[in-house]
Amino acid sequence: MERRRVVVTGVGVVAAPGVGIDDFWKGLAVDPGPGPHAVEAWDPEPWLPKREHRRLDRFSQFALVATHEAMQMAGTLDEYPPDRVAVSLATGIGGLESLELLIRESYESDDPRISPIWIPMMMCNAAAAAISIKYGFGGAATTPVVACAAGAQAVADAFRQIQWGYADAAVAGGSEGAIRKPTVDGFSAARALSPTNVARPFDADRDGFVLGEGAGVLILEEREAALRRGAPILAELVGAASTADAHHITAPHPEGEGAERAIRLALEDAGLSPADVGYVNAHGTGTDLNDRTEGLVIARVFEGRQPAVSSIKGTTGHGLGASGAIEAVATVLAVHRGELPPNVGMRRQDPEIPLADIVTQPRPWDPRPAISNSFGFGGHNTVLVVAPPE
Repeated sequence: MERRRVVVTGVGVVAAPGVGIDDFWKGLAVDPGPGPHAVEAWDPEPWLPKREHRRLDRFSQFALVATHEAMQMAGTLDEYPPDRVAVSLATGIGGLESLELLIRESYESDDPRISPIWIPMMMCNAAAAAISIKYGFGGAATTPVVACAAGAQAVADAFRQIQWGYADAAVAGGSEGAIRKPTVDGFSAARALSPTNVARPFDADRDGFVLGEGAGVLILEEREAALRRGAPILAELVGAASTADAHHITAPHPEGEGAERAIRLALEDAGLSPADVGYVNAHGTGTDLNDRTEGLVIARVFEGRQPAVSSIKGTTGHGLGASGAIEAVATVLAVHRGELPPNVGMRRQDPEIPLADIVTQPRPWDPRPAISNSFGFGGHNTVLVVAPPE
């Protein structure tokens, strides 16, 4: 079976650097100071009526607003039968705020008053379902939950749906709204969070990641169908791969075996060699193990012809299940706009990380194929390959 080509026709984002792609892109170049990096003064009402957003957890609100922007950019998908449009919307934790409300009311009240919508609000699949219902999309509506690789995995899954003919278009991405005290306490106990609340990807003084939140959404379409309807083509998604470290529930494989395999398989899937790649949007969490391992893997894969590298988590924070999708949006924008986002937070590169070209200021470039790395607790690795459109 010949695989169909898949293009990106719209993107949308909600994140700490900005809501909407223009503010987001500008914000990626600004040092935000200490985190956590929340979406400040969040008000979904400009996009969602009160009667609608009051029945949605924060993470679902983020997803719907990002989808609204992506859909506006892509234009109507009315040309497709509803059952030919899929939704693949990931999360790592889901409706944590709603879960907290349910637990608090259930355990702490002598006369608990449980809202009948708290369960639907907390479900991990709530955002995917809300998008499907709002737009009437009747294709597969799925929610990958693979920790911090989830957002990228959702994009990869939608990519395959279109490639293999199960769908003609898809809404794909990830969302997270989990900057809550239990999250902070849990990650702190796991010694993953930065005690200084400053994200420093690849820096010699990095001391952990900083929590972030938000959503990233991409509209994917079969290339010929998108061309027929005159859709704006921002980039082409040309490859993807997923692997498992099969090593440890939190720590990456010490040699990065699974991550390296994911990059090589994604390039093979795209029909590209390492020399074809011009940019790597790194997972780059700012933790000791992740950054060292990822740097070693990139150096091995690309050898003496390393591409430019940057992590955007110095500005976005680590959006957990949303991070891979937000970073996929950033990679598409880098290809579409001809500019690389900077690695904010790095002052002095760790000499043990053998990366030859970390982007520290916004940089114009002649767009070439780019990869976006996402690695999650449990040893989940997902890599996407994005190329300029023909």
